[in-house]
Amino acid sequence: MQTRNKFFDDMSQLMTNAMGVAQGAKDEAETAFKGMIDRWLAERDFVTREEFDATRAMAQKAREENEALKARLDALEAAAKA
Repeated sequence: MQTRNKFFDDMSQLMTNAMGVAQGAKDEAETAFKGMIDRWLAERDFVTREEFDATRAMAQKAREENEALKARLDALEAAAKA
């Protein structure tokens, strides 16, 4: 028959409570760190990936239109000289 030792029960309860407090402190620190990082990023005016991709697509389209217009202008100039 085993008897329960009050000292070990108390130590077990103390360790359980300490782990709960440590987990709460970890969660609070993570939340604070994420908030700090979010504020830092917001202050830097970084663009999102979607905004970057949209701007790059617009620049590519403008480049293609410029090339087409240059080719058309070259053809018109050649026709005018002839």
